[in-house]
Amino acid sequence: MSENIVGASNDHDVGFKEQERLLPIANVGRIMKQIVPQNAKISKEAKETMQECVSEFISFVTNEASQKCRKERRKTVNGDDICWALATLGFDDYEVPLKLYLRKFRELEGEKAAANKTKDQEEDERYPLKFGFIGSSSKDFNLRTFD
Repeated sequence: MSENIVGASNDHDVGFKEQERLLPIANVGRIMKQIVPQNAKISKEAKETMQECVSEFISFVTNEASQKCRKERRKTVNGDDICWALATLGFDDYEVPLKLYLRKFRELEGEKAAANKTKDQEEDERYPLKFGFIGSSSKDFNLRTFD
């Protein structure tokens, strides 16, 4: 495993860099535990193998999405790019459920934003004075109210 890490100066660096690219094994184990029967056990080797596989899968899909963004001169990979990458790489079975999840996620985020906006407006109505700090450094700031 650690032979794949290029440029590491010693064994400690190799282990650290490899762990940095992998999902936390505790998270992988928790997900695996949800699938198997309650009384089943999962070996450390099985968790480590799955950790390698899912980390590689995520890197593979993300790299494809990232290349698309580079070609389009964009710096941010978004959920739609990941869905596109899944389809492009032949993982059509994952694309549809992920698109559904993404749509629901965006709906919930929109609802949260609307709720926060309403909450902010209610606070503005209750507390109409606005405060701000004036000054260029922490030594010479003044507190002012704005109408």
